[in-house]
Amino acid sequence: MKSQLSSDQRRGLFVSIDGPSGAGKTTIVRHLAQTLIAQGEQVHVTAEPSGGPIGKLASELTETVTGHALACLYAADRYHHVEHEIKPLVASGHVVLSDRYLASGLVVQRFDNVDLGFLWQLNEDVEVPDLTVILEADPNVVAERLEARGPHNRFQVTPGSSHTEAAYYKDAQEHLVAAGFNVLTVDCTKRAAEQSAAIIASELRALAGLARVR
Repeated sequence: MKSQLSSDQRRGLFVSIDGPSGAGKTTIVRHLAQTLIAQGEQVHVTAEPSGGPIGKLASELTETVTGHALACLYAADRYHHVEHEIKPLVASGHVVLSDRYLASGLVVQRFDNVDLGFLWQLNEDVEVPDLTVILEADPNVVAERLEARGPHNRFQVTPGSSHTEAAYYKDAQEHLVAAGFNVLTVDCTKRAAEQSAAIIASELRALAGLARVR
């Protein structure tokens, strides 16, 4: 059975999923995509930095470029990502899931002491997702996961980075809510990835009439 989105050939949805490193974000995105595909949805999973030319450059320079320069590079990738990948797919009826988006853009560069106000101004014209998901997790649990797997970038080697990142995401969440974003927070400290994905899928059903999970 196809969902209402597919059968009516309507505009799709843009969903961003952000949260602290080690919260299980990428796994949750994968389970969410599988759930929606089982509903008959056309699903496209993407990520930031994107796979486009600016995103590839940002990924290459993350370890060596800092502060305002890196923030501008990530924002440029975000605008390019939206125009060349996200918006065309949403217009064609896809549910686009982005593993990191604006919320991360309001968090990561703060580790380089870039002001939140500057980051907001830099990103204030980006596409507003239909649903902005922010994952939450106990910083102590996240720290244990990061220690077990090892850091993925220079932002994760700072002492106490998990607690700092959690605080930054709280700031970002408040900023986005105040700006009128539709924000869903999901505490995934003790939930399996499948359970967190089910919560998001339920919110999407309420938002856009997606078919019930069987």
